[in-house]
Amino acid sequence: MTNTLFSPVHVGTLDLPSRLVMAPMTRNRTPGQAPNTLNAEYYGQRAGAGLIVTEGTTPDASGRGYIDIPGLYAPGHVEGWRKVAGAVHARGGHIFVQLMHTGRVSRPDFLDGGQPVGPSAVKAEGEIFTFEGMKPYVEPRALDTSEIAPLAETYGRAARLAREAGLDGVEIHGANGYLPSQFLAPNANTRTDEWGGSVENRARFLLAATDYAIAAIGADRVGVRLSPGGKFNDIDDPDAEATFAYVAGELAKRKLAYLHIFDTKPGFDVAALIRTHYKGTLILNGGYDLTRANADIGSGLADLVAFGVPYLANPDLPERLREGAPLNAPDTATFYGGAAKGYTDYPMRLAA
Repeated sequence: MTNTLFSPVHVGTLDLPSRLVMAPMTRNRTPGQAPNTLNAEYYGQRAGAGLIVTEGTTPDASGRGYIDIPGLYAPGHVEGWRKVAGAVHARGGHIFVQLMHTGRVSRPDFLDGGQPVGPSAVKAEGEIFTFEGMKPYVEPRALDTSEIAPLAETYGRAARLAREAGLDGVEIHGANGYLPSQFLAPNANTRTDEWGGSVENRARFLLAATDYAIAAIGADRVGVRLSPGGKFNDIDDPDAEATFAYVAGELAKRKLAYLHIFDTKPGFDVAALIRTHYKGTLILNGGYDLTRANADIGSGLADLVAFGVPYLANPDLPERLREGAPLNAPDTATFYGGAAKGYTDYPMRLAA
């Protein structure tokens, strides 16, 4: 029988009721970095997903970036995430936390005046929104060789804390121009030591972070997110196909819970490239609707499909898709920051 978005699936240690994933989305509503009761309500409302992947959460103080994003490196963070995990599990849901170190695309505004770090002292083009409005990126401090493995290990520490908080697993954010992606990209990584140069060296940080997380909680509770060929946050790789063919092949050896691909349509067939080199559980994300999701799952191209903005505006998205019901329109003015408005007040058709 052909699988659909609503077919059950086994992912890592979890038996999921459907293949519908809530994609990670930054919402900037966690002052102090410890998740609060409003955050718990937000994720609890969306527990009908087969799997929730949370917003990007920094595994180390050096990775802080953006206004009011959560962390997972201090005891208070663990207590906050315990509230979120409890709210999701109370409604029968499953949740992985996404671990995101912003690297060079932070600013001193978020680092107590400190300088952002990156693989090399190469400033990203563009600006970031701060408490004082838009400001340009600054030149990062190139990490010393001796600092890199310990920084990768913070993903393992965060994975242990995630499990302590009751979360089901972690997703390593290797996409969208954040620190592992910066190491992968030749325009951001000009190192000449073992962490730069060849694709094997540029991939070393992502694979090390993944391996530390695996050592901490097991491969079946670790996922990885990639954006092959994406240029977000001033990332560029003229040979992205070769880079991500190698990365996908290396991740395939690790028997992860899943690999999560965000397809930015870079000019090559991202899904086909990854599927060629990665035969494990694959989540695809990028502009999906129900018809396309069912087609890609039915063909075996994807095992699960992640929805972003539709899930932001529709806490009961699975029920709406099942019924063919109309979707709430997202309020773009409330995507980032604020309180309950545009966060937990979208109407549901069914009782949560």
